[in-house]
Amino acid sequence: MSRKRKLRDLMGIFKDKASLIKANLSTKRSVSSIQVAVIRATTHASASPPHDHRISAIISAGDNSLPAIYACIEAIMDRLHRTHNPYVALKCLFVFHNILAKGSLLYKDHISFFPSSGGHNSLNLSGFYDKSDIETRELSSWVRWYANVLERNMITSRALGSYISPSSRLSINFDKITDKKGNIGFSYRSDFATEMESLVCMVEGICETPESQHFQKNDLVHEIMILVAEDYRSTQYHMMIRLVELGDRVSRLNYLDLSELILSLKRLEGCRKKLNELFIRRKNDLLWEMVSQKKMEMEKVKYERERQSFLLWNVDEKSAELTRSSQKVAGNNYQLLFAAA
Repeated sequence: MSRKRKLRDLMGIFKDKASLIKANLSTKRSVSSIQVAVIRATTHASASPPHDHRISAIISAGDNSLPAIYACIEAIMDRLHRTHNPYVALKCLFVFHNILAKGSLLYKDHISFFPSSGGHNSLNLSGFYDKSDIETRELSSWVRWYANVLERNMITSRALGSYISPSSRLSINFDKITDKKGNIGFSYRSDFATEMESLVCMVEGICETPESQHFQKNDLVHEIMILVAEDYRSTQYHMMIRLVELGDRVSRLNYLDLSELILSLKRLEGCRKKLNELFIRRKNDLLWEMVSQKKMEMEKVKYERERQSFLLWNVDEKSAELTRSSQKVAGNNYQLLFAAA
């Protein structure tokens, strides 16, 4: 380890101690205890992921009341937006992700409130960059990617009306999803095109992992990828139940929805190779069979509608041409009659 790196790590430890002292001196003991819990879960001292009991302490602290929830969110976001250390930033995002997965509904609702509108709880880390050395530069790209995935997670959850991150590791038998047709709590008027577009955007965001794949051997990044893999599994589930629910309604979709759905499914198929590389244990051939089958059904319906529209257009053009010809003949006859008179 270089001297510069050792000095930076030492400075990080001093920063943590100073933050702990400041938090402990606060007169608001409930807020102080939450700030201390967040600092201890996101220390500079280690490159390892926060211990489970540290994360549990933050989640349980925010499950009690709205003031506690606000204090937890503020403490995490302040820590996240003030740090320039990629490890601290990744830990903050990891804690944030765990809240999305394991927190109470009230906690989730407040931590994911309008994430893209620039509010205090907006992640907004597209400009995060630590250029101290090669490692921090590469890790900074993981921070930007992870923040984007979590932003997309919240936006997609809002579009679906249910959270993407599962409360516990999903035990799903994908083969039985088709047995749930007509009984999956999914409205007949559900906006298939919008929801599938949002789900596909979620998958595309996951696929934009940094090129430095060797960092997946890092303990913190490895734990992050486990949570993201669970989100991807949940996303597969949401896609499949919507494809099943779509069922025989394909013929009743309007032309715009057909076009948007076909495009979304094509983009999804374009992600397949990358997804198989990232999540070798999350391969789901049934999903891809359903995507391919439904895409072909919609393309067939779209083609038939376009063909019928073309035929009708031809008929209309021929009718118009005949009308113009008739009018021209009638005009010529009138001129001949007028000349003879």
